[in-house]
Amino acid sequence: MTKLDETLTMLKDLTDAKGIPGNESGPREVMKKYITPFADEVNTDNLGSLIAQKTGEANGPKVMIAGHLDEVGFMITQIDDKGFLRFQTVGGWWSQVMLAQRVTIVTDKGDVTGVIGSKPPHILSPEARKKPVDIKDMFIDIGASSREEVKEWGVRPGDMVVPYFDFTIMNNEKLLLAKAWDNRIGCAIAIDVLKNLKNEAHPNVVYGVGTVQEEVGLRGAKTAANKVQPDISIAVDVGIAGDTPGVSDKEAQGKMGDGPQIILYDASMVSHKGLRDLVTSTADELGIPYQFEAIPGGGTDAGSLHLTGEGVPSLAITIATRYIHTHAGILHRDDYENAVKLITEVVKRLDRDTVNKITFE
Repeated sequence: MTKLDETLTMLKDLTDAKGIPGNESGPREVMKKYITPFADEVNTDNLGSLIAQKTGEANGPKVMIAGHLDEVGFMITQIDDKGFLRFQTVGGWWSQVMLAQRVTIVTDKGDVTGVIGSKPPHILSPEARKKPVDIKDMFIDIGASSREEVKEWGVRPGDMVVPYFDFTIMNNEKLLLAKAWDNRIGCAIAIDVLKNLKNEAHPNVVYGVGTVQEEVGLRGAKTAANKVQPDISIAVDVGIAGDTPGVSDKEAQGKMGDGPQIILYDASMVSHKGLRDLVTSTADELGIPYQFEAIPGGGTDAGSLHLTGEGVPSLAITIATRYIHTHAGILHRDDYENAVKLITEVVKRLDRDTVNKITFE
């Protein structure tokens, strides 16, 4: 087992934390612990998004770097008389990645282990076996024999359910395997950008933000941005890795290890050309690798951030990640570190004149 350095320890703590949309207190506390030493003040909005402020120049423009705290998961909706649990997906799930997977139900009495089950294929018709099981026909088995026993164990409707997975460093030690990269990696980037700026002069006020409820409609980004009122915003999230079998360049170009992805277009936002050009010219100047991506479906917090007030020049920068919205994703540590380096350098260049030029040219 590779020894965890400071960065890996933080990434493990962030991804191990349990937090589906509307239940982000766990990851919020972890992010707060790591970002507080580098911030002048740390607050939350009324939905629970974490907002850490670091002032370089008090009258400078406000720059918001936002990752989202929530991960995709499930919520218990019903308990049947035999002790099986019905659930609702919270965030996007593909039915084929769910069956027979271990989950953790977070209750007031502590964590309860379960597994997602369905009717066994042995009793299905040949035709039914060829079709994926509908999510509505799945259930969670916690080994209970009755509704009463489930209640004794503390499980109630409304309890959150998260995928179970251990943070793992792969044989190639640059590749990191974990649940909830979507989007604890964005939270980690926001933390490390503030860390990089700790003893650096910068001509602005920087906000490292962990938003809530991104996976159910970019909701926390709306309220957090209303509180901050940024002049520039960058959403950091996971992106599509197209470097696995069967994926063509036409479908997804992103490759792990080739640098952070600059999102040109997604379903939530057309990226701001002036900000995009500043980011890519900064990367070119400093020799920081990057790649372009366009995602016709899906979006990031930037979709909400850019619509704040009278409009905010915004960009999404993502980390190519395999198997997002499953129990386990893989990303490349170099992409993470290059994203931190690039965003830090961009922040240093965002003085009032530059922001005005970006906004009004």
